[in-house]
Amino acid sequence: MILGLGLPDEGSVTVLGMAPAAAISRGLVSAVMQTGGLLKDLTVRETIRLTASVFANARPVDEVLERAGISGIGDRLVGACSGGEQQRLRFALALLADPALMVLDEPTAGMDVEGRRDFWTAIRRDAEQGRTVLFATHYLEEADAYADRIILLRQGRIVADGTAAEVRNLSSGRSVQATLPGADEAALSALPGVRSVEIRGDRVLIQTLDSDAVARYLLTSTAAHDVEVVAHNLEEAFLALTGDSPLSAEPGVEDAKAT
Repeated sequence: MILGLGLPDEGSVTVLGMAPAAAISRGLVSAVMQTGGLLKDLTVRETIRLTASVFANARPVDEVLERAGISGIGDRLVGACSGGEQQRLRFALALLADPALMVLDEPTAGMDVEGRRDFWTAIRRDAEQGRTVLFATHYLEEADAYADRIILLRQGRIVADGTAAEVRNLSSGRSVQATLPGADEAALSALPGVRSVEIRGDRVLIQTLDSDAVARYLLTSTAAHDVEVVAHNLEEAFLALTGDSPLSAEPGVEDAKAT
């Protein structure tokens, strides 16, 4: 809907104060899609030059190559580029119109660890110059590390909206981890406040609303060692806030689902 490719079932959509089609026609919105859109028999530079020809005021080819971090592969055929390099090429193409809003759909899918890091470094550098970057991702560690604002949806409704820390805090409780060979899952599950127990070899992972009680039990009544108590990460908050049984959600989250 933001890109003007679909219409809402009800309500309306405006982008930068105007209809999506109008914003796009003025070069104010661009997108980096997950796949497609590239001709493998062209070089990276030829691809950018060809795309630049459709804009009235495109940014210089060398500039977008540099900003996307692919100036060194300008003469390489697109088909010979890695998945990460092709995704950075899509990023370069999106920069040509110098948009105010950039939409990224699973931008680092298929990238290796180094490629992801380099890609987000380029995105962060670009955002620091005033561009708004909206991205959808299943890599929640990326959202945690790079997003200034995170929105979680469940069945089309917003269940959380805030910084990564604010979203994590909406999910109450903590995780207690310990090394405990032969852990008694039933006994651990019976402790007050325990929501779930997971045994991974000699390590046990306990989700609980009363981490002090669990840690005290492990240290005084069992042979557990290397006990760790950690707050929920973004993935755990996501599962708690978007699951069918949000037992760990703070008061008010259920209300948010219904409004």
